[in-house]
Amino acid sequence: MIDRILDTSPQPEEEKELEITLRPRDFSSYIGQEKLKQNLKLAITASKKRNEPIDHVLLYGPPGLGKTTMASVIANEMGAQIRITSGPAIEKTGDLASLLTNLKDNDILFIDEIHRLNSNVEEVLYSAMEDFKLDIMIGKGPSARSLRLDLPKFTIIGATTRAGALSAPLRDRFGIVHRLEFYSEDEIEQIINRAASILGTNIDKDASKELAKRSRLTPRIANRLLKRVRDYADVNGDGIIDTIIAEKTLKLLEIDENGLDSVDRALLRAIIDNYDGGPVGAATLSALLSEDKQTIEDFIEPYLMQLGLLERTPKGRKVTPKAYKINL
Repeated sequence: MIDRILDTSPQPEEEKELEITLRPRDFSSYIGQEKLKQNLKLAITASKKRNEPIDHVLLYGPPGLGKTTMASVIANEMGAQIRITSGPAIEKTGDLASLLTNLKDNDILFIDEIHRLNSNVEEVLYSAMEDFKLDIMIGKGPSARSLRLDLPKFTIIGATTRAGALSAPLRDRFGIVHRLEFYSEDEIEQIINRAASILGTNIDKDASKELAKRSRLTPRIANRLLKRVRDYADVNGDGIIDTIIAEKTLKLLEIDENGLDSVDRALLRAIIDNYDGGPVGAATLSALLSEDKQTIEDFIEPYLMQLGLLERTPKGRKVTPKAYKINL
């Protein structure tokens, strides 16, 4: 897969440090997603008033929009401990049993990529979420017996980029289901200014506006681009990020004024040049670009569709008339 500055998948230690530093811890410092925050504030206030854990929460939407951050914010607002894991990490029912039995009342278990849970694990999770009971089998063959354990009153927060991949029984057990939307440019600009302040970097208004314009309306990408521009300013300037520094860095990263990078432009060119604008299947595009099909569907296409440059049809992908007007 082509290494992209705009890849929104988890990154190495540098990105872990970035996220720990820049992630907001409460609703007041969490910029954007106003409708979601309003609904969650209501649910949290009601739960605290009744002295019970908040209902199970499912957060879904494109990567990089703040699902993990929102889970931490919910835990902090509830005054609860949060345990973090992911769907692929829970390989066996015993792994899930170990996680659940170590929880305490009002604790939160955050499961990222919850759509990738093993089906056997998912079956065990049903009764745990609904009845706070854990059904496990002891032994094998004729001597096997079922044991039911009581669990503390806990909350599961699930996050997924593919809500449609969740089974209906699992999805129905979440009492609070919300989609995270792309941010506005103004919100991204506020996020960049906040991050620059935390990182101790001076950035002028025009430069932050330019970065916001090219950050694909995604906070994780905005923070990552800010760090790359900061590197350029420290090496080739006086450490202050102005419009000239920002534009030179973005040109070096091959990110155009629409926030498109070389892979985005290659996908649009492939459809226009090879298939006369489409339609063309995702598997064909995957072979043409040497990119994984899921990467195209989850990381590349959503923003192109958000900009109105690409559309998905029953026959495949098609570029829109607007795509012919931009410089590819």
